Amino acid sequence: MSTIAVTRTIKAPAARVWRVFTDLPGRAGWLSTVDHVEVLTPGDLRAGSAWQETRHMPDGARVTEEFRVEECDEGARFVVSSPGIGAEYRMTYTFTPIREGRHRGETAVTAVQEGAPLEPRGRLLALVLGGLAAMVSEGALRQDLHDLAIAVREPVRQEALARPR
Repeated sequence: MSTIAVTRTIKAPAARVWRVFTDLPGRAGWLSTVDHVEVLTPGDLRAGSAWQETRHMPDGARVTEEFRVEECDEGARFVVSSPGIGAEYRMTYTFTPIREGRHRGETAVTAVQEGAPLEPRGRLLALVLGGLAAMVSEGALRQDLHDLAIAVREPVRQEALARPR
């Protein structure tokens, strides 16, 4: 089991950060590596909600993964799991309003990713490439939080949703 944690202070109130982050259909409009999102469960976002996300990787490959909400504590905590490719992932996002100091009114967002290989071949690969995989995953989490910080400052424009990738 590997664990990666990244925290970023975002210059927006927690309610706004939460709204942007949990707008599943809008994710492709603000996540720079996401090409397409398909919501699989109708209705409000809750435990059990699921969606598929297609991302483009640095090498040009496209990867589609399914995500399922495990916990959804509105405005505070969001836990999602994904079977991944050869490994199972669980990501926990916490949204903490900053109430004092120079960042008062902003939000600390922490993303924690836990991953475990699903099969013996995956365990061997994790042993051999573990450090590299952790660096790539950490970079992806940092990029997602960077994209979120930009998205909450500026409304996502419709032309951004249709931009070629």
